[in-house]
Amino acid sequence: MKKPKSNGVEYDNSAYDSNLDDLPVYEEANDEHRTVRPSVISAFGHDTLDRIPNIDFYRNAGSVSGQRAVRPSLQELHDVFQKNGAISVPDTVQDDGEKSIGVPSEDLESAKPSKSKGPIKFGWIRGVLVRCMLNIWGVMLFIRLSWVFGQAGWGLGMVVIGLSCVVTTITGLSMSAICTNGVVRGGGAYYLISRSLGPEFGGSIGLIFAFANAVAVSMYVVGFAETVVDLLKEHASLMVDELNDIRIIGCITVVLLLGISVAGMEWEAKAQIVLLIILLVAIVNVFVGTAIPATEDKKSKGFFNYNSKIFMENFPPAFRDGETFFSVFAIFFPAATGILAGANISGDLRDAQAAIPKGTLLAILITGVTYLGVALCVSATVVRDATGNTTDIVTSGLPCNESAVAACELGYNFSSCITGNCKFGLMNNFQVMTMVSGFGPLITAGTFSATLSSALASLVSAPKVFQALCKDNIYKILYFFAKGHGKNNEPIRGYILTFVISVAFILIGNLNTIAPIISNFFLASYALINFSCFHASYAKSPGWRPAYKYYNMWLSLLGALLCCAVMFVINWWAALLTYGIEILLYVYVTVKKPDVNWGSSTQAVTFVSSVSNALSLAAVEDHVKNFRPQILALTGSARSRPALLDLAHSFTKNYGLCLTCEVFEGPRSEALPAMNAAMEKNQQCLVKTKRKVFYAAVACDKFREGAESLLQASGLGRMKPNTLMIGFKRNWKTASTGEVQTYVGILHDAFDFEYGTVMLRMREGLDVSHILEAEDEMLKAAKEQQALGKEMMNGEKTKGLFRKSRKSSQQVLTTRVSVCSPPSPQDAKINERLVEASAQFKKKQPKGTIDVWWLFDDGGLTLLLPYILTTRKKWKDCKLRVFIAGQPGRSDLDEQEMKSLLHKFRINCSDINVIDDIHIKARSNSLKKLDDMIAPFRLNEGSKDFAQAEAMKIEYPWKITDEELSNFEEKTNLQVRLNELLQENSKSANLIIVSMPIARKESVSDFLYMAWLDALTKDLPPTLLIRGNHKSVLTFYS
Repeated sequence: MKKPKSNGVEYDNSAYDSNLDDLPVYEEANDEHRTVRPSVISAFGHDTLDRIPNIDFYRNAGSVSGQRAVRPSLQELHDVFQKNGAISVPDTVQDDGEKSIGVPSEDLESAKPSKSKGPIKFGWIRGVLVRCMLNIWGVMLFIRLSWVFGQAGWGLGMVVIGLSCVVTTITGLSMSAICTNGVVRGGGAYYLISRSLGPEFGGSIGLIFAFANAVAVSMYVVGFAETVVDLLKEHASLMVDELNDIRIIGCITVVLLLGISVAGMEWEAKAQIVLLIILLVAIVNVFVGTAIPATEDKKSKGFFNYNSKIFMENFPPAFRDGETFFSVFAIFFPAATGILAGANISGDLRDAQAAIPKGTLLAILITGVTYLGVALCVSATVVRDATGNTTDIVTSGLPCNESAVAACELGYNFSSCITGNCKFGLMNNFQVMTMVSGFGPLITAGTFSATLSSALASLVSAPKVFQALCKDNIYKILYFFAKGHGKNNEPIRGYILTFVISVAFILIGNLNTIAPIISNFFLASYALINFSCFHASYAKSPGWRPAYKYYNMWLSLLGALLCCAVMFVINWWAALLTYGIEILLYVYVTVKKPDVNWGSSTQAVTFVSSVSNALSLAAVEDHVKNFRPQILALTGSARSRPALLDLAHSFTKNYGLCLTCEVFEGPRSEALPAMNAAMEKNQQCLVKTKRKVFYAAVACDKFREGAESLLQASGLGRMKPNTLMIGFKRNWKTASTGEVQTYVGILHDAFDFEYGTVMLRMREGLDVSHILEAEDEMLKAAKEQQALGKEMMNGEKTKGLFRKSRKSSQQVLTTRVSVCSPPSPQDAKINERLVEASAQFKKKQPKGTIDVWWLFDDGGLTLLLPYILTTRKKWKDCKLRVFIAGQPGRSDLDEQEMKSLLHKFRINCSDINVIDDIHIKARSNSLKKLDDMIAPFRLNEGSKDFAQAEAMKIEYPWKITDEELSNFEEKTNLQVRLNELLQENSKSANLIIVSMPIARKESVSDFLYMAWLDALTKDLPPTLLIRGNHKSVLTFYS
């Protein structure tokens, strides 16, 4: 390899390694760490970690080769530069072990080409064009097409074919756009719909589409068997009777078709080619037959070669036997429902993106022209009614004024067909094509070919689609059928299941009844393909960039509506049944919430709608009638304080904004990685526990700075928090001064930013993080113990090279187990009570009361929050009791005023209590407890001289001074007195809500304020301290 040049001059680079010049593919090590990415000589002439754009970096993660190419992370490029030696980075990037996003782990795109003979892949002709043509050219071409044009005339008959082609062409265009918007794997219609609209739509349509293909096998096979039985009847060679002969021949045929399918796609493709040749010969035979001069026998049956009078006579419609345009269209349209035959084997195509659009659209064009050509040829050569009697000739001299004027002018009198039932002609004989053709048996062979090719295509399609559905594990019970066999990953289990379904319907099914249901299943798939294209275009997602440009979103929407209309035209009750089944499956998948993310257009539209609604909301001013609490809960991680989060979630439920917030404190280099690792983990935890809550986190040097950032910047437009929810700091007496100042400072910040503030205190505490950490450590230890056990079992096979690593593993495990030793019985009991209390608000609350001590008018938040709780199912058995402060001697009047106010607010409460002795002094033993509580934090400057006292104030500015205690003696007494009243009146309440006291900034010290909060809520049931922002959140105006 040549040395790199700079300005035409070769140079040596000590960091250069020629072995590293190619783009690396990094193997995943056993410990799930990626290997260190070395530096290479880049296209820029110097050693660098940066890589030039390459397709390997954009493949899905997780391939069959077990390798992945990974570009350097931003952290690796941004980290501190190492001057000595080659550029390298520490192995800091963890491999999360994720598989392909939303697809099975076998990523065929990223697999290395194998030297051995790989799976059989088809091009667009054999894989798509041939299959689609064979599926569209059904028995309709030879059996019912002449009847359709006899009933509708060739004028409306062309409309029937044209409308069918419009529906299928629009669907083909939509499918082409979806196919060319990324790599297409196996699964056909299911894959296209599920990756566009999501697993709910894809899972529902995939199941019924696979079932429709399985039943379609039996329909096509029965059509083949009926034709064979007709031949046996002509030669008096029936085996048992007509019905049982159909069953016997049908079952034998399915077994043979199954053998061809199981033998492999190559054999199936060869069989399709043979059937195509037979079918093409049969079609050519029809065209040749129309040019061969008609015999007298054929003329008596209505065939006169090309004649303009016959052609014009067959132009207008002549509906009979209650038929209409729509009923005739409903009979013809299923013939056009084979356009997905190529897409259904998308996993077996060499280049599905190119093959599906080209092959499908060309097949629609060829088959549409063929249907039209054959129909017009027959319409120009065969009259509508004929007797088949060679003696029915026109008597000379009689005028031709009956309905069969063209036949009359050609010398035949078929006027008897007006009153009697004739057996020949377009309207009466389904074997017109056999009569018209040059060699009749070829039409029979063509009928065989059409039925067998369609049956074979459906027999292959059903298991392929079903296997793709099962691989995605949307219906977990069906995962058994996901396994493939052989180099083509053939769904043998799916073949067997399809075989069983087909045989069952051949033996017991009334196919005439089920046929419209199957047609509607196919049409539902077409409708969703069209809607997928429209939906993806409407979402205007940057990821929607189809290479196929000849589509239009509104045309796709029209195609979807046309498909839905045709469903009702074919059979209204079958359409309703199809919609019902699809809705049930949609609801099932939605409820189960499969763990997949395919970047569907549904997500894109949801995002667009959310932005649009948020912008609309931002343009409207807030109104008190629409006020709802938007909670910002400082919970730490989503699992740390479950009681606090559960209560916050009860306030917002599905109707308000709730943020669970965490502050990662410390240097950015340490806090950022921890925060990034926690973001997705915590949000997934919230989804798993079905909490409608958002997780938000910030990394800051100081906790208060992080909380301040959350208070100021959280939310979007009008959707921003208005209420801070925080847990009571139980350890304030033992915590450092800085921690207490931070905690109280956050409350001051909330008041400054005009947040309503809610504080929860529970006797057992709120924080369970230490228990969760111990559980996680024990789980890791158990996993390491299991891994070590396996390692020890394989120890005899392992050479001495690995003994050292095994010894270090044992040492790590021993250390971890010692750290995770069980807690003492006393700690275990405390933890047990804590865990039980943390789940208190998850459960339905027993009958009891929510006691609301609405002491100060804060705008109504203290009353609104408990009212909201009573509207929740878990709290519906709890009654509201309201306690207010009253003046001595006017308790009755105060009670009536509050009752009137609550009545105007439309808030029901079971009892109103007026407390008129709040102002009296608290008991001496209660005050003594408060004095003992604050004793360690008092300055006691009164016993010192002035200079010493001033020096102590400067040294300990956070301590409680005697002057402060004196100034706030009444407020301090109020908190202690309130606790006594709470003990007397609300000791048995399910939840106590009390107006929160406010500490004036720079007047009340942090420790005195904490003492107030502690004294107020001590030894009580779960207690909420609430203080609104003193803006009305309640109104009695309409």
